[in-house]
Amino acid sequence: MSAIQVKKQHTLTGHKDSLYTLCRWNETTFFSAGGDGMVVSWDLTNPETGQMIVKVPNSVYALAYSEEHELLVVGQNFSGIHLIHVESKKEVGSLKLTGASIFDIQVTSDFIYVATGSGHLYQVNWDLQLVNTAKLSEVNLRTIAVAPKATELAVGASDHYIRILDAKTLTVKKEYKAHEISVFGLRYHPQMPVLMSVSRDARFKVWDIDNDYALVEEVVGHMYAINHLDFSPDEQYFATCSMDKSVKVWDAQEFRLLKVIDKARHAGHATSVNKLLWMDYHNWLVSCSDDRTISVWEIDHSN
Repeated sequence: MSAIQVKKQHTLTGHKDSLYTLCRWNETTFFSAGGDGMVVSWDLTNPETGQMIVKVPNSVYALAYSEEHELLVVGQNFSGIHLIHVESKKEVGSLKLTGASIFDIQVTSDFIYVATGSGHLYQVNWDLQLVNTAKLSEVNLRTIAVAPKATELAVGASDHYIRILDAKTLTVKKEYKAHEISVFGLRYHPQMPVLMSVSRDARFKVWDIDNDYALVEEVVGHMYAINHLDFSPDEQYFATCSMDKSVKVWDAQEFRLLKVIDKARHAGHATSVNKLLWMDYHNWLVSCSDDRTISVWEIDHSN
């Protein structure tokens, strides 16, 4: 395994409150949103100036973009979802769903899935019709992962459980206690038949899909809660981010730590790092934080 070199390329500013989410638009452009209700697009070919796409009255924890439908889904806390045509910056529809927080949104060709603080998972079609609702927990649903063929969903909750659902009917196929505290992030591995989870317990775990989601790996990854993970475009690495203010880069096959990105060594974030987005453009890794900034990192493993 080649050595990992990290160089900070940009610090992007302009948001007025904590940043909670990032979402890819295309190979060079992404969206950010947070406590100020602003959804901003950033072009990495000219990143210093963001463009506001829309502003909603409440904080935004979750965004999802559909290339097929050319629509951005914005989750407005305590309200519902908004569909935004990005090029025109026009809202083309909205749906009042919930009085709770919206913690995650994932999309497929057919559906929009919305995870909420009331423990409900909502399934909405692209005509903004509510198709199905599943009450999965008495506490927050924090994260959704869509399986590679979009036949299953994994949903992580603050009751420490992961639930595996049929993506069409929302029938629960399996549920199991995964962590000792809230499950904050889930991702299906792009090359291996495993589901990865990160948690407020500072661990990431690896679950064998072909063996009834048996635990195959557990790593204490950070000092405090792990908020999110994302894979590199070449699928050889993944990164985690944490309430401990750091970002870590790992080998995606052996789950070995390769690099720590923090304030002392790399002028990293001053507070909790909440979300990651590993972009195709120059292999740049994007992170956002409670410190109201976005950092853009060049991750070089060519040497």
